[in-house]
Amino acid sequence: MKLKSNSAGCDILENSIKVVSIVGPTASGKTKLAVKLAKKFNGEIVSADSMQIYKGMQIATAKPTFDETEGIKHHLIDFVSPDETYSVAMFVKDASKCIADINLRGKLPFIVGGTGLYVDSLLNNITFNEEQRDEKLSLELRKIYEVQGIDTLLEMLSEFDIDSANRLKAERNPKRIIRAIEFYKTTGITITEQNEKSKLEKSPYSPIKIGLNFKDRAKLYERINKRVDLMLENGLVNEAKDVLSNKLSFTSVKAIGYKELLPYFNGEKTLDECVEKLKMETRRYAKRQITWFKRDLDINWLYADDYNSFEELLTDAVEIIKKG
Repeated sequence: MKLKSNSAGCDILENSIKVVSIVGPTASGKTKLAVKLAKKFNGEIVSADSMQIYKGMQIATAKPTFDETEGIKHHLIDFVSPDETYSVAMFVKDASKCIADINLRGKLPFIVGGTGLYVDSLLNNITFNEEQRDEKLSLELRKIYEVQGIDTLLEMLSEFDIDSANRLKAERNPKRIIRAIEFYKTTGITITEQNEKSKLEKSPYSPIKIGLNFKDRAKLYERINKRVDLMLENGLVNEAKDVLSNKLSFTSVKAIGYKELLPYFNGEKTLDECVEKLKMETRRYAKRQITWFKRDLDINWLYADDYNSFEELLTDAVEIIKKG
């Protein structure tokens, strides 16, 4: 059986399933590009967005509308109740089934989304033990972060997993640092050890990776701000009020777009103040996404502000897939 390796050092089977992944920061235009490419290459889209999975969370998560999908089948969107916890291990299992089905029907699977952990775990065939969660511990760590800051969490993590602490130091993503601590406390092994073991597993996929971004970060941030304004016009406030009135799971509660409006509902801040906070948090999230994806040397980056039109960008994306 012949094998080859990707830049992450993971073995891929020579006869593996061809997939196209389209990644990048929020508001970069992934959905539009993916739909056009799927139409051209007879494909279907598997969403890799950790929040678009939840029912009733439409506007804040920027789920594609019926018109935006242009008839292209989208999988793993709007299928989990907000009071249910959903993990990366569950995503890998569900997405793998979707890809196998799409491939069996002679279509090209497109993996599209900005949740880097989902995309990497799927394409590199990262294996998981049945995930053990300690939500009480996670909430305690979250409080430590809110009071003492991210550096305190990094110090805690470095006590037993210096490799992960060093890796996450630049990204400064509290969610991932908290998860790394929780993982060790509940399983007895570190995230680093788990990742090393996972690399021994062969990936069943041969991915063509396309990244969408802007060279001028200000242009991306402008798109983010305008998207938030459009969300408000489309009824974000009412949706947030409805979502926050229901029980949310450990994972769904982290969605950007709802908790930022809570001070407004509680009469603590004005709507304008909360909207500015929402825009800021979304920009920060985009920055973390860029940091994550930039580590993958296999991604073919397309910068929207390099092109005079979307059609020109689409042409280059098509060539990347043809060459792959």
